[in-house]
Amino acid sequence: MNNPKPATLLYGTVPRIGTIEDVEKSMSSVLAFSDRTASLSSDGPNRSGNQLLAALSAEDYALLAPHLTPVSFAVGDVIIRAGDPIDSLCFLEGGIAGVLDSLDGDRCYAVGLLGSEGVIGWPLLMGDDRSPYDVTMRAESGAALRIPAAALMAAVEASATLRLALLRFVHVFMLQMGRTIVSSLAHSIERRMARWILLYHDRVAGDDICMTHEEFRLMLGVRRSSVTDALHRLEEAQAIRALRARVVVLDRTRLEALAGDTYGRPERDYARLLGASRAA
Repeated sequence: MNNPKPATLLYGTVPRIGTIEDVEKSMSSVLAFSDRTASLSSDGPNRSGNQLLAALSAEDYALLAPHLTPVSFAVGDVIIRAGDPIDSLCFLEGGIAGVLDSLDGDRCYAVGLLGSEGVIGWPLLMGDDRSPYDVTMRAESGAALRIPAAALMAAVEASATLRLALLRFVHVFMLQMGRTIVSSLAHSIERRMARWILLYHDRVAGDDICMTHEEFRLMLGVRRSSVTDALHRLEEAQAIRALRARVVVLDRTRLEALAGDTYGRPERDYARLLGASRAA
């Protein structure tokens, strides 16, 4: 059964005041990003391809807009390294940023993913002016809107609602990282793999995803042979097709079933909290 990526936002179309319950009721399953930019550019008050910016009120966005500069990143580009000062923040409009932690200075592991739903440099909002993680572009190239750290912090000081919206995103990202920890401790490799494929699928343009064995090693922390075995099991379930350096999502519904409760809560909470941010 072929179940292609639905043409809807992962976190739902950015809700307006008074429609949050409707959004939550419509999310019986968590939907993928697709036609993301088109939807936001037609509905968002600020015509941004970044969902977090699009969720802001026109007044809050106006505090940021004069300072936003378009930038682009290629796959593999390092956006910021662990320990570097956070001089600027980036609101992704496309692509995937992998948040990586390291052990012994050379072994890196993925602890989270960011796409057009968030902002790179979020630790600054928590009072840390240095990045605790490496952040690199994964899977496909991306575009972003960059803002100097000083300009963003001045805007946050001027608007409590802007601060609240940004901190709500940080909260949801913490939920994603927490689910990564729990999944690593409690779930099988194939269930964890299904979750990571869904997280990538949410943030890329189609069903064909650049995912190498090295990519899976970063996410799962297992040997190459274990990655191969898990891919075969997901193929046997007819959820994906594994090709050289690529994974094609064939049936997202089956993939969600395989991932089980490792996936979904942060995505639902994003819709609830960021929808509510405009009414707060």
